[in-house]
Amino acid sequence: MMNLDQFICSCSNQNSTDPGFALTKIEESDIKDDSGNEPVTEDDADPEDLEVFYPTDQWQTLRPGQAVPAGSHVRLNLQTGEREAKLPDSENGESDGRGERRRKRLGKVDVDANSFTSEELKKALAKMKESEKAERKVSFLFLKQCTVKKFRPIEQLKEEFEKLNMKMETDYEIMVKLISKLNSSASTLDEKVAALYDLEYYVHQVDNAKDFLSMGGLRLVIEGLNSSEAALKEHAAFVLGAALSSNPKVQIEAIEGGALQKLLVILATEQPLAVRKKALFALSSMLRHFPYAQQQFLKLGGLQVLRSLFRQKGMETLHVRVVTLLYDLIMEKTRDFTSPEKIQQYQQVRLVPAVLEQGWCTLVPNLLAMPEHDTREKVLKLVGVLMAFCREHYRGDPALGTALSLLRSEYEELAAQEQREGDKDGYFRELLGSINTIIQELR
Repeated sequence: MMNLDQFICSCSNQNSTDPGFALTKIEESDIKDDSGNEPVTEDDADPEDLEVFYPTDQWQTLRPGQAVPAGSHVRLNLQTGEREAKLPDSENGESDGRGERRRKRLGKVDVDANSFTSEELKKALAKMKESEKAERKVSFLFLKQCTVKKFRPIEQLKEEFEKLNMKMETDYEIMVKLISKLNSSASTLDEKVAALYDLEYYVHQVDNAKDFLSMGGLRLVIEGLNSSEAALKEHAAFVLGAALSSNPKVQIEAIEGGALQKLLVILATEQPLAVRKKALFALSSMLRHFPYAQQQFLKLGGLQVLRSLFRQKGMETLHVRVVTLLYDLIMEKTRDFTSPEKIQQYQQVRLVPAVLEQGWCTLVPNLLAMPEHDTREKVLKLVGVLMAFCREHYRGDPALGTALSLLRSEYEELAAQEQREGDKDGYFRELLGSINTIIQELR
């Protein structure tokens, strides 16, 4: 049992079958002796004075320069400042037989004091260092060899693929094949849908979308919006939306190719929900950061088309997407543009007057009754943006005041629970802040 007042460092010296490694020397101590002098180290001691420490079952003090037999237990006694060593004792009350087997594994210990001189011990240590260097070199060479085997040059891979009659195709080559399959009259509906599915992955990249345009793929996709097959129409809109995202060149070509009109027709007519979702995605991708498209959208009655979705059953999942789109478009106009041309383009987009004229001030707050927190968050953002234009209407709407009071009570409780859990700036606290801001604006 270790004494808690005494810090003991126990270690087992490394065993080796080489007789030159049977013993190791004690490290030089930085601890001064009782007289205040530096202890005598191996280099300072006379070679004749060096001797091998003879361990017993009791802790014994080590003298400077003494060599300790392999397998001995060594500790630093913090009370006396001296190093001590002894034979390894049995652990957990192990039998003497087990202790004896352990001593046999440690090997024979030569305890003759005249068997090792200072020079012999230095040579033994030098051999240990050389052995460690050799092991590190072997490990490095092995690791390098494994790395070379694991990672091969691209030229080598190409040669191996050619031997297997395989070819590494570029994105361009893959898109050429997919467009060819989409345009082929011999392709089945499933094959065309699969081609569109794969194309959507590639056209997300701006450069690929430009190549897709030059290949004639954009024209085929826009034509696909007129398909009588719902699956083909859905995936065509999906590819179109991916290609349009943050890609002005594709946006211009798409609106000139009549994509905007076709998307509005899909949204305005009876279509499956999945088709309308993808059409709304493509429409959002076309309108964002493209004031000319926004202007054409208003001229074609786009806001009325979106408003009609709120009167149809089964379209609830599209409501939050429409609210998000309107919020983004209104916020876009408030940005500080450095380009005079951009400023002039956005000034021609009469979005807010159209929103007021078509009754969105009344329509948007009704969505606060929806149970999803995410929907409420987006609606609150749009209400906050419209506050500057719809304040008088909001003040005269008792249903809005009741809804905001109920939401404040709900989110006060949720925010308090967040705070008790250690989240002081949580999601519900943020929603509560938006509600309080709107209530304050209406007073």
